Amino acid sequence: MAELKTQPNKRKSVTRFLESISHEKRKQDAFELLKIMKRVTKKDPIMWGESIIGFGSYDYKRKNDTLSWFPVGFSPRKAALVFYSTPWFPEFKDMVAKLGKIKSSVSCIYISDLDKIDKKVLEALIKKSMQASKHIKAT
Repeated sequence: MAELKTQPNKRKSVTRFLESISHEKRKQDAFELLKIMKRVTKKDPIMWGESIIGFGSYDYKRKNDTLSWFPVGFSPRKAALVFYSTPWFPEFKDMVAKLGKIKSSVSCIYISDLDKIDKKVLEALIKKSMQASKHIKAT
């Protein structure tokens, strides 16, 4: 199995990492998102690399390699919380459009203020991402 640069990092505490965030609003939003994701996924958070918090894992095929990744996760960056999702389900784009004030790319959603998004839509997006990851085949 090939290795990605970003791997699960069990040496680093999720709580300690979030406590180190200097931007007070970002820290508050990160802890709230952590709570939401733990409740919805029913998974324990794991640090991936130095700055990403992931929930669960699945294997997928890229070219000739089988790689492991997390179905949902987030990283508190300087400009925004970056929410990572599995985008391989039909409702993904519609759900992202209903989130509210965000920016997005293929599977990354940039949230500058958690209070300005629809958290019910976010919870549904988390659930669908977790479900979709169960159907990804690493062949």
